[in-house]
Amino acid sequence: MTRSELAIFTNMCMIYDGNGNILVQDRKSKDWPGITFPGGHVEKQESFVESVTREVLEETGLTIKFPKLCGIKQFQDKNGARYIVLLYKTKHYTGDIQSSEEGEIYWIKREDLLKYPLANDFEKMVEIFESDRLSEFYYFEDDKNDWAFKLL
Repeated sequence: MTRSELAIFTNMCMIYDGNGNILVQDRKSKDWPGITFPGGHVEKQESFVESVTREVLEETGLTIKFPKLCGIKQFQDKNGARYIVLLYKTKHYTGDIQSSEEGEIYWIKREDLLKYPLANDFEKMVEIFESDRLSEFYYFEDDKNDWAFKLL
């Protein structure tokens, strides 16, 4: 029996300014539309930190420094691969924001986040970004073959 499995690695980064503001992206994706944080796929032979730095630059115009891994989200995709989202956060950045084809980028007050149309399950993901006690958002099939999740 092999212990390896097919996996897809992606990332997402919460950028905050220390004054109660967070950078959000209004995604234009039909698969996962709504307000979320910027991020994307890890390319072959790319480190995880370099990947999140590249994705943030491509989608926001900002160059981030010192992204801190603060959690993961994972689930099995429809092809059986483990889909892993590495969750980062940082308050260290330079540059000016600019939107991309992924969606509009703008700053909002953190306290106003729930007033926006969020991407599916994003509200629960934010708990992982902000918690010192949680580190994993795990989707699984329950006894009825429905999707359920745990925050661990």
